[in-house]
Amino acid sequence: MTEDTASLFEERRGASPQSVTRVIRVLEALCASAEPLSLADLSRRLGAPKSSLAALLRGLAEEMFVTSADGAWQLGPGAFGLASAITEARRRLQSSDLIREGMRRLADRTGETVLLAVGDAGGDQLTYVDIVESRQVVRYAVSVGDRRPLYATAGGRALLTACSREAVESYLKRIHLDRLTGTTLHSVPELLEALSVARDAGFAQTVDQAADGVTGTAALVRGASGLVIGALVVAAPTPRAHGRLQELAQAVQDEAASISRSLGFR
Repeated sequence: MTEDTASLFEERRGASPQSVTRVIRVLEALCASAEPLSLADLSRRLGAPKSSLAALLRGLAEEMFVTSADGAWQLGPGAFGLASAITEARRRLQSSDLIREGMRRLADRTGETVLLAVGDAGGDQLTYVDIVESRQVVRYAVSVGDRRPLYATAGGRALLTACSREAVESYLKRIHLDRLTGTTLHSVPELLEALSVARDAGFAQTVDQAADGVTGTAALVRGASGLVIGALVVAAPTPRAHGRLQELAQAVQDEAASISRSLGFR
């Protein structure tokens, strides 16, 4: 291999998606560490060869994204400058815009109505604060500002999974568990079990619980601090959702995670 060919090979390898991902992981590792990290530490944490990391670190050091002292690496002024620029850019792009964009993606992916639900101040109901309606002739219809009980909706159950068991039990004891349809779960043990399943799965799903003929699937959206912003919900007519339950669950989890990342949650 000639010197020119080797140089071209290195350029192509350095620009590969794997290298880009590895650069991001290096910066994330240094950001998360309270102390500078040696090359060996980074290699262990990232599961990457030291030779590959050394080449990336040299490139980052040239741009002042990292600095080295006594054989250990830490973030440099270039990284902090970029972080400030990103923070300012995110401030200009409001969180509501990022959430709305994600809701549109989910509506396009599923073909169903997408909602954003938040818990009321009293903690007993949810309110739908944003909606992207399905283009289907037959679709789930709801208005911004409509309220629903937490225990009988996918969005409500998703929000309840973020609460402590004590808070959930207190909620279930102080409200009247009305049977809204013939299949509504209306006993405390049943609902606690449903919430446990939803918490483990990472999403909540209800079929004909708050209203006959409606299937809801929801996952939590979190902000940079980790606090819950709301529940992202896909609502579909039950006959159309039948046979697509896992597909809808995966879609809402994917988009809730994507929106959360765009808001700074890691």
